[in-house]
Amino acid sequence: MALGTAEFDPVTAGWSEREAGGFTDLVGPLWARRDSEGWAYGLLAGPQHANVHGIVHGGMLMTLIDNALGLTVWEATGRQPAVTMQLNTQFIAAARPGDFIEARGEVLRVARSVVFVRGVLSVRGETVLAADGVWKVIRSSNQK
Repeated sequence: MALGTAEFDPVTAGWSEREAGGFTDLVGPLWARRDSEGWAYGLLAGPQHANVHGIVHGGMLMTLIDNALGLTVWEATGRQPAVTMQLNTQFIAAARPGDFIEARGEVLRVARSVVFVRGVLSVRGETVLAADGVWKVIRSSNQK
């Protein structure tokens, strides 16, 4: 959705603000929406997300995909906590302040204690970043 002079409103577009806490509160808010393939996550990029070149900072894009893939793992494991072990990213195109960046992830494999995932960030249907990674499921001491 092109923004032009009108600001994008995630609520009007069917997105709900996701309560996150911690670091995500510093860079968010993070938005979530159920779609036909599971969950999608989003971020309305603002000027605070830009680098000196006026585009969304690569670290911000990596933060968004890390969050989205982590939430994908969380859903796939029955909402068990997990942490990023490895995250590979490929920057495809730029995102700009005012863009609503959508994140979608997919589980490739769930093993005993790790989950393999991949995902993309997109703006108006165009891929901005592709990523794949491995998450370690953290089991409590009373789980085997």
